[in-house]
Amino acid sequence: MLAIFVSACSDGETPSAGEVVAYTSVDQVYSEPVFRRFEEKTGIRVRAVFDTEETKSTGILNRLIAEGDNPRADLFWSGDPVRPFLLIGRGLVAPYVPANAAEIPATFRDAQGRWTGTAARARVLLVNRERLAGRPMPSSVRDLADSRWKGEAAIANPLYGTTTMHAAALFATLGEEEARRFFEALKANDVRVAGSNGEVRRLVVAGEVTFGLTDTDDAYEAVKDGAPVTIVYPDRLGMGSLVMPTSVVLIRGGPNPDAARQLADFLVSPEAEQMMATAAAHMPLHAGVATPANVERVENIRAMQVDYGEVADAMNRIQPWLRQWGGLAADRQ
Repeated sequence: MLAIFVSACSDGETPSAGEVVAYTSVDQVYSEPVFRRFEEKTGIRVRAVFDTEETKSTGILNRLIAEGDNPRADLFWSGDPVRPFLLIGRGLVAPYVPANAAEIPATFRDAQGRWTGTAARARVLLVNRERLAGRPMPSSVRDLADSRWKGEAAIANPLYGTTTMHAAALFATLGEEEARRFFEALKANDVRVAGSNGEVRRLVVAGEVTFGLTDTDDAYEAVKDGAPVTIVYPDRLGMGSLVMPTSVVLIRGGPNPDAARQLADFLVSPEAEQMMATAAAHMPLHAGVATPANVERVENIRAMQVDYGEVADAMNRIQPWLRQWGGLAADRQ
């Protein structure tokens, strides 16, 4: 189920001048204040459609594809840089280079302007120090499959959300055979498959598992709440942490293209990145943006070297296999 907020109008109304329709898979609690700040600065009303936790990233994406011949959205603010490629491949994107895009590292934006990264998360290990009980700290995603941690780790279901992207990145980086062996090893090691990254955080905080693989925003939420946890950016000496910028995409044929470009400019601005850093522990991609003390800077971590287009291709390719793996994993819970 999708939900509309920010404006008071209903989903059935026709967009009018002076407003912009934004679909987003960025959590509403974080994205809505950014939209409201844009409204305050420009006087342009934002009609925002938010994805739910249960259909994270997929519900909005499916809606955009279904509306392809008669688009209702002007802009898609994606929670990751991969799902926009599914729109690009269908010719549903209008290229646009936001005003501040040149200041974003080239790794995190498309040279053709089809998507532009901003405020990023990373995939991290969240570790319960009390349950760790003096043992060496896990330091790699491979520790999820290590027999030393049998039954002590958790991941979110890789059929949904950012865990799907992470699975695809592992397939793209490790190769098909090694990645499949890794996921089969997760099952053999009795890794718990949770419904969401937020549920992984809950399991770790509650001490039901020793550590879990989640996103930085969920992990920092646990730190902010005072839980006895440590955040580990994995594989600092190896393949590195997967960095996932949120991504701004303009929709081809959207009803309000001028307002959409203004919103894209704002979402890729240092001001918007600072809001996301403060509220959601997202890493700014602009240099010099002030961040809270507990938010790591993207230049200070070892980022996994991936081509997001290749990750998108892998995500499509492995979906049937992941569905099979996910069904088997569910039977073991």
